[in-house]
Amino acid sequence: MNAKLQDEAASLAAQLLARRWLPRNHPLVKRALIDNELWADLNERLATVGLRVIDNLYADHISLAMLRSAESAVFGETGLAANNNLDLPRDGVALLVVLWALIVLPKRQRQVARADAVEAGQGEMFATDKPLPLAASVAPTVSYRSLLADFGNQLGKKLRIDANLKLLERHGFILRRGEDIAEGPLLDLMLDYDLLAPRILDGALAEVLGRSTDPVAGAETKAAIEARREPEEQEQQQDDEEQA
Repeated sequence: MNAKLQDEAASLAAQLLARRWLPRNHPLVKRALIDNELWADLNERLATVGLRVIDNLYADHISLAMLRSAESAVFGETGLAANNNLDLPRDGVALLVVLWALIVLPKRQRQVARADAVEAGQGEMFATDKPLPLAASVAPTVSYRSLLADFGNQLGKKLRIDANLKLLERHGFILRRGEDIAEGPLLDLMLDYDLLAPRILDGALAEVLGRSTDPVAGAETKAAIEARREPEEQEQQQDDEEQA
């Protein structure tokens, strides 16, 4: 491996360690995402200290996470049994899940729908719509006032919600834009969509989220829940008709 490539891998690793996350449009990140050799060298360097790169096509950033083999040595059995390793209180974790559902679920529905539409129209000579970027720019924002009205009683009311929002912003999960709460660099990276989405969409929390009064996020979350259930209801109806 040439010295220049090694220097780039070392520089990228150092920047990730110092900044915790980097945007996908960062010059070195863009190179690593298309250069298999650079990507492999980056991960090899990080693995020597028990870390790995986490990347998500639908997210604006990349970040670092602990390798499974290193978690026990770092956190111990007590830490591994905890619901988080950021010292977030239980109501803080609950708030994080609610915000993830209100922001990421609608965003992913938009992204997947747009990607499917683009794939279906690839054979057309003239495309009618440009694909939406697979990034946080298509994510809805959550109204602070709606959040307080809808979930205040369950999440500790204004004092606790304000304190936990500051924690989530400090850890990079959210961004505050006046009265709006937006996706932060780590919201779609640190929470496993494939694991969490079915539990929310098929669980009791879906009913609670579906009643959100947020003018944008609430409506889009409800649409995401209904879109998830439509195929299941059609399949159930078909099974009932076959049995009849």
